[in-house]
Amino acid sequence: MAAKSVLIFRRSISAAGLFLVLLFFLLPIAYLGALSFKTRDEVLVGQFFTAHPTLDNWLKTFEFIDLTAFIWHSLLIAGASALLTLVITAPAVYAVAKLGRGGFVGQLTLASYVAPPVVSLLPLFFLMRITGLLNTVPGMIILYGVMNIPVAYWLLRGFVKQIPVELDEAAWTDGAGYIKTFVQINLPLLAPGLVATGLITLILAYNEFLFASVFAQDNAVRGLTVALSIFQGDRIVNFGQMAVASLAGILPVFIIAYAFQGRLIEGMTAGSIR
Repeated sequence: MAAKSVLIFRRSISAAGLFLVLLFFLLPIAYLGALSFKTRDEVLVGQFFTAHPTLDNWLKTFEFIDLTAFIWHSLLIAGASALLTLVITAPAVYAVAKLGRGGFVGQLTLASYVAPPVVSLLPLFFLMRITGLLNTVPGMIILYGVMNIPVAYWLLRGFVKQIPVELDEAAWTDGAGYIKTFVQINLPLLAPGLVATGLITLILAYNEFLFASVFAQDNAVRGLTVALSIFQGDRIVNFGQMAVASLAGILPVFIIAYAFQGRLIEGMTAGSIR
């Protein structure tokens, strides 16, 4: 009887802990949802629940800006840059992890990622202006594609390490070169890792704000993160409409993350494998 009471007590503690964790992560989303149905006066007062729910914020947000276009720009740039990151990183990781070439690359990419991004703003600005990539979609794709290489390198390294080296040696014995061995033997086995790494770099690029606010000023290039700043006027910040835009912007990434949550967890834990 005592053991059963202890078991019930432990389950109750676990359930309470799980509830608190869920509350911690869902509270910002709930607050945005409540904010989107408030009147301007209720927002200024700061009350959580609204006494007079209204759809004005939802209707006016899509009238005020072309929110769908901004979300599409973010998805296009983030998706293409994630693909570019994988194209550059996958063969590099194979060369370092399997062939033992350029062992310094890993430390070099990690060192570059430690530096504050703001340090590179001015050099990148003049470089992109000289090359004609400033305020262009290809420019943002190249920028994010290169910027996320360090993350992709350390994530993919764990997946590459899991592929037995005996498969490579067997291919080399049969006369296959390094490129053929990588493409025909390693690449198919690396597919889950490529998907996981691609998703993580896509989300990183989708949520990036600093570089987007400097290098994407035109509406034809602007993404969601920059578009949110439009709701901040000279004197008044339209929090209700900003909440609507934030919720709409979260939705695509939430759907992607929910659909591939298994791959995402696999990608985040692969870096611990040596």
